[in-house]
Amino acid sequence: MIKSDKNILFLGLILLVVLVAAYANHFNNGFHFDDSHTVVENVYIRDIKNIPAFYTNPKMFSSDPEHWGLRPLVTTTLAIDYKLAGGLNPFYFQLSTFLWFVVMCLLLFFMYKNLLNQTSNKWAGYTALAATAWFALHTANAETLNYIIARSDVLSTLCIVASFFIYIAYPAKRKLYLYIIPAVLGVFAKETVLVLVILLFFYILMFENELSIADLFKTKNIKLVYSTIITLLPLFLIVAVTQYYTISKVKTVSNISSPLFYYILTQTYVWLHYVLAFFIPANLSADSDWTVILNAFDERILIGIIFVVTLIVAIFKTSVKKESRPIAFGLIWFAASLLPTSVMPLTEVTNDHRMLFAFVGLAFSVVSFISLWLAKCQKQIENNNGLKLVLSTCVLLILGLNAYGVHQRNKVWRNEESLWYDVTVKSPLNGRGNMNYALTLMAKSDYTNAMLYFNEALKTTPRYNILYVNIAILKGALNKPDEAEANFKTAIQCNPNAFESYVYYGRWLKQMGRCADAVSMSQKGLQINPNSVLALQILMGCYDQLGQWDQLKQAADQTLALLPGDTSALTFLEAAKTHKSVIETGQPGKQPTPADFLNQSLALYNQQKYTESIEACQKALKLKPDYADAYNNMGAAYNQLKEWTKAIDACEHALKLEPNHRLANGNLNWAKSQLGKK
Repeated sequence: MIKSDKNILFLGLILLVVLVAAYANHFNNGFHFDDSHTVVENVYIRDIKNIPAFYTNPKMFSSDPEHWGLRPLVTTTLAIDYKLAGGLNPFYFQLSTFLWFVVMCLLLFFMYKNLLNQTSNKWAGYTALAATAWFALHTANAETLNYIIARSDVLSTLCIVASFFIYIAYPAKRKLYLYIIPAVLGVFAKETVLVLVILLFFYILMFENELSIADLFKTKNIKLVYSTIITLLPLFLIVAVTQYYTISKVKTVSNISSPLFYYILTQTYVWLHYVLAFFIPANLSADSDWTVILNAFDERILIGIIFVVTLIVAIFKTSVKKESRPIAFGLIWFAASLLPTSVMPLTEVTNDHRMLFAFVGLAFSVVSFISLWLAKCQKQIENNNGLKLVLSTCVLLILGLNAYGVHQRNKVWRNEESLWYDVTVKSPLNGRGNMNYALTLMAKSDYTNAMLYFNEALKTTPRYNILYVNIAILKGALNKPDEAEANFKTAIQCNPNAFESYVYYGRWLKQMGRCADAVSMSQKGLQINPNSVLALQILMGCYDQLGQWDQLKQAADQTLALLPGDTSALTFLEAAKTHKSVIETGQPGKQPTPADFLNQSLALYNQQKYTESIEACQKALKLKPDYADAYNNMGAAYNQLKEWTKAIDACEHALKLEPNHRLANGNLNWAKSQLGKK
C-alpha cells in the first residue's frame, strides 16, 4: 500500500468516526409523519413471513389507502428491523437506515475516485474523499436519515450508485449485465431509478468517448449517440418494465394536485433553493410551507429560470475540457436527479429529503471545481504556509459546521413536539405543521394553546379533514359534545373517502355511549380501509356491549387475520363463543369505564335482561355519580319491569342532571302515565 492510500484510509476512518459522532444522538429518535401509517400502524411489517407478499400487494405498504403503493424493498427492511427490535423500538430502525447510508458513502468514494482517475486527476483519492466527506456530513441529509420512511431515498440512491459504479469500474463484465441487478432492486425502493439511464448516457459519451455536451449535437457524432442509446436499451427496458409493474399495482396515485405548468416553473426556483442549501444548510424544515407560484412573471420564477439557464451554460462550458468534465457530470447528476419530482405535479413543492440524491452530484461537482482550482494554484499554496492554514481551516470549518448542524437537526427530530414546533417556526403557513404541533400540546392537556394552533391551521388548510377530526377530539376533551360532533361531520364532508374521519368519529361515539351509531361509522371506515385495526377494535367493543355475538366473532376473526395472537381479539372471540360480555368476564389490563357499563346495560336491555341492565347502570354510577344516561337507562329498564315508582325516580335524577334529556323525559312520562292507570 503506497503512502497516499494509507493516508486516505486513515482519513476515511476519521471520517467514519466523525460521522458516527454527528449522528450519535439520532438513534433513539422516534417515528414521525408518514412513519405512522407505514411503520407504526402497518400490521404487515410485524411478520417477516409477509415479505414475499410485499412484492405483489400494495396494501401492505401502508395502513392508509391513500398511500398504498409498491415499495417492497423498503417494507422488507422495515419488517426485518421490526423482527430484530422485537417491536417498534426506533433504535433498530434508525440504525438500519444509518448503516445503509454508510455503505452508500463507501461506494460513493470509489465511484468518485474512478471518475476522477479517468480525467488524470493527480489528487483523485483525496478529492474523492473530500467529496464523500462533504456529502456524508451534510446537514441537509439529516432530514432523510432521521425520517425513517425516507429510507426509500437512501435505498434507491444506494442502488443507483451501486449500478453506476459496477458499470464504470468493471467494463469487461458489462456483457453479464450485473449492473442491472441493483437498479432493479432500486425500483422497489423509489420511482427514481430511470435517472440512472440518463447518468450512464452522459458518462459514456463524456468520459469514454471524450465528447463535450456541444459535441453531442454535431452530425459526425450521431452514430456514437445512437450506439450509446442501443447500449443502454436493455437497462432502460428492464427498469421501465419493473417500474411499470410497481405503478400498475396501484389503482390511485396520491399527493398529486398541483397545476403542471406552474409547478414546473416553480421548480426552477426550488432548484436554486437546493443549491443555496448545499452551501448554507440553514432554515431546514421537515414540512415546508412553499406552494406553487401561480404567476409566471413572479420575480422568483424569473430568478429560477435565470439559474437553470446558468446551470445549463455551466454544464456546456465545463464539459469541453477533460479535466473539468467531473464538474459538468456532477451538475448533470444534480439536475437529472431532480427531474422525477420536477415534472410530476406533487402537492409538496419542495421537500428537504429530496436533496440527498441530488447532493451526490453537487458535492462531486463543487469539490472537483475546488480541486481543479487548487491544482492551478499548487505552487503558490506550497510556498505559502499562511494560505495552507487558511485552506485547512476552511475544510475543517465546512465539515465541522455541517457535522454540528447534523447534531442540531437530530435534536429537532427527537420527538413530535420538538419537530413540529420547529416546523411552525420555519414554515408558519403550513397548516399540517400547525395541526401536528397542536396535537403535541393536546397531549399535555394544553387545550387553549392547542386550539390557537388549530385555528392557525384552519387559515391555510380550511378543507383538511384530519384537522377537523383533531378539533373534534379537542372539543370532546373540553366536554363540548355538540361542537365535537359538528367537527366530525365537517371532516366527513371535506373528504368522504377518508377512512380516518369515520373511524375517529366512531371512537368518539363509543366513548359517548352511542354504540349503535359508533358501529355505523366504524363500518363505513372499515369499508374504505379493511385494514383499520382501530375500526375493528371499536366494532369489537361495541358488538360485545350490544351482545351481537355473531358480528363480534366476525370482527374478532378479521382482527386476528391482521394481528395473529392479538390478546384483545382473542378475549373478544371467547366472549362471542360464551355469550358473556368482556366487561362481565374481565378484559386483561383494561378497567371498565362508565361508558362501558352504560353500553353493557343497553346490550342487556336489548336482550330483555332488565335486572342485569339496571345492575350495569349502578356500576356506571359508582364510577360516575352524575351520569344522566345511566339514570335514564335504569328508568327504561324499570319501566319494562313495571316498577313505575323506581322508573320515575331514576328518570327525575337524569333530568336534574340534564334538564333537556329527551329520552329521560319520554321514559318519565311513560312511567307516570302507567302509574296513573293503577
